[in-house]
Amino acid sequence: MIRSTFAGFTTAQLAMSASQRALDVTGQNIANINTRGYSKQRLEISSLNNSGASFYSSKNGAKVGYGVEVTGISQLRDPFLDVQYRNQMSKLGTTDALAAGYEQLTGIFDEASLDGVRAALRDISSALQKYSEEPNAKEIDTTVRSNMQILLNRFHDNAKRLQDITDEMTNDFQSNDVADVNQMLENIAELNKNIKNSQVLGNPALELQDQRNDLLDQLASYLPISVKYESREIAPGQFLEVPNVYYTGTDGQTFTLVSDTDCGSLSADISGHPVRLSITGANGSGTADITDTIPSGTLKGTLDILNDSGAFDKGGSSVNGLGYYQTALDSLVKTFAETFNALNVPVKKDQNGNYMVDKNGDPILEDDPAKMCPLFEKIDPNADFSASNIKIADGWMRGDYGITISKKVVNGEIGSTDTSNILNMINALKDPQKFESNGVSFFTGSFYDCFASLENTLAIDLKSANTTLQNQISVLNQTASTRDGVSGVQLDEEGMDLMHYNQSYTAAARLMTTLDEALDTLINKTGIVGR
Repeated sequence: MIRSTFAGFTTAQLAMSASQRALDVTGQNIANINTRGYSKQRLEISSLNNSGASFYSSKNGAKVGYGVEVTGISQLRDPFLDVQYRNQMSKLGTTDALAAGYEQLTGIFDEASLDGVRAALRDISSALQKYSEEPNAKEIDTTVRSNMQILLNRFHDNAKRLQDITDEMTNDFQSNDVADVNQMLENIAELNKNIKNSQVLGNPALELQDQRNDLLDQLASYLPISVKYESREIAPGQFLEVPNVYYTGTDGQTFTLVSDTDCGSLSADISGHPVRLSITGANGSGTADITDTIPSGTLKGTLDILNDSGAFDKGGSSVNGLGYYQTALDSLVKTFAETFNALNVPVKKDQNGNYMVDKNGDPILEDDPAKMCPLFEKIDPNADFSASNIKIADGWMRGDYGITISKKVVNGEIGSTDTSNILNMINALKDPQKFESNGVSFFTGSFYDCFASLENTLAIDLKSANTTLQNQISVLNQTASTRDGVSGVQLDEEGMDLMHYNQSYTAAARLMTTLDEALDTLINKTGIVGR
């Protein structure tokens, strides 16, 4: 049986149509070369080879098909590379949050200016030195007190800035980070709904899938996720791939973040310390506190900065968060206040007003609280000395007493030229002190060196975070480059495709022209030879 005369025209028309559609897809790729999250699209085609009676069959049984069929448009994506990329995004999120937190602290513990804590300590030492040289110049006592007040102002300012950073990060964690995650979960669920509706109508909704993939990438930077696709039958013989998004903590607990069109949520409790984070799974799959079980991500890094105090934590922690620097600064202030208050304890007097000594001739120090001469007092007497809870003692501020110049007793009196106690204060500023909190010793050295040590510790923490961050960015870029090699639009490739599909379109058009010429010969020229 001879195939229909016009079958070749159908073949040519289908070839032209397929080439035209391929050009359209290539144009779409080129148009979205700079679109974030766009995945390269590809035209899916297959050969038509009908098995009915209407085909050309030679005596050898060779069968000729009926051209080409467009079966759909697909995206070029590698699920394995998506997993790698999102895992790296999660690691990057952790380090980025840590680096951002340390960067904010540099404004407190990076004294490039000349008016910081260390400068104030030097000024106090200089004033005390001058006082030791002129013990009868009582106005120098006022100078020392003024320098001490400047130092306390620095402490107060640092404490306030630390609290401001803590409050800002805490509020941002709840109102931005957690809120952003919840919004992304809702958007992914909504996209699942829209994609499914479009696919039911025969539209692959590739652009909506790109939006969903981009949201999944963003979500992975906040907390680690896994995505599994579930095949669901929406009509007899018709199936759709629906993604489910999961979170798994370090304790092995897994929660469903998105299930088809349903989504879970996160909630933060910032009312106390530590800041707590809870998760509620989709489809009512349960609620749990995940503060201590997040493996990685921006939420993990932010919680570490807010909650961890390094060596001061029970059992210790690997992250020197805000608590570490707050505790260390408070310890420095407490040690400073207690050291100078102890040095300024006056010598006890007897009933006749003479200073008292023991059998060895050493002065007997006053033990009556009402007769003490502290240089510093607590703003809140019920709390311990800290950077925010210290002031110049009211008695010193009123001039009821001043710095105890000497404690050396000679004939019941303290010599007017002896300045040994002022020298003790000078030595106290430069001599090694032991700084500790909650039974944890973190530094031994002078007050000046202790604050410098905090600066150095912060510099090390920041450098370590930034170095790790740069390494992770490098790995992420490599992973992204590999993924883009599969999913991304390459201009050179699209240019070659344009030439290829243009040539195939031209060839199909030429086929139609040739068939037209053949048909013209058949109709108009057959049987007229020899006339």
